[in-house]
Amino acid sequence: MPLAEARPNQDLVKLSTERQHLTNVLKLVAYQIESDLVNLIRPHYARAEDEGRTLIQTVLQSSATIEPTSQELYVTLAPLSSPHRSQAVAALCENLNTTRTCFPGTDLRMRFAVAGYPK
Repeated sequence: MPLAEARPNQDLVKLSTERQHLTNVLKLVAYQIESDLVNLIRPHYARAEDEGRTLIQTVLQSSATIEPTSQELYVTLAPLSSPHRSQAVAALCENLNTTRTCFPGTDLRMRFAVAGYPK
């Protein structure tokens, strides 16, 4: 079904070629980041092959608290719906903490944790 038929009486907006390319590149980068996070969680989550992407997407959409200090930026994620998922994400956080990544534009080292699990 053509888009004009699906959305009658609405103007159609088409991205310029350059914007479409940029949009595609951003989607590819996001997919690659998601894939890398799934690979990092795989040793800690038995259902990573079936549910890994869903788990990562859930984590990226979950609530968190952000607490800056003079040297670090603490990001504490809310626990997930089940303990084994929260434990897998806590292990992912530990892995990410070893990278010693700084928040862009600052010298604050990012530290990740899941509430209720060791930092």
